Amino acid sequence: MPDRPLFLERASFRRRRLGDAARVLPVLAAILVLAPVWWVPAQVSFAAGAVWLFGLWAGLIAAVWALHRALRRADAATLRARQAIAASPEDDHAL
Repeated sequence: MPDRPLFLERASFRRRRLGDAARVLPVLAAILVLAPVWWVPAQVSFAAGAVWLFGLWAGLIAAVWALHRALRRADAATLRARQAIAASPEDDHAL
């Protein structure tokens, strides 16, 4: 049997979950930006707040980069799965 995916659903499921993660990331970022202000507003100095903000900013850049890369791979896998299913011979299901 050739190396082809059994189901298109696995590739498209991964793509949809990565898309969900891309939608949640801005909300998570907003919560993380405001977390020090909510938890300990009197104890967060300007310097600590700046370090937190720019560290979070750098972390979000890395997260968006990794998510973008994963989405591109998932799109390619979905396309390959669709092509493999479309190219499969129809007589496999014949009795």
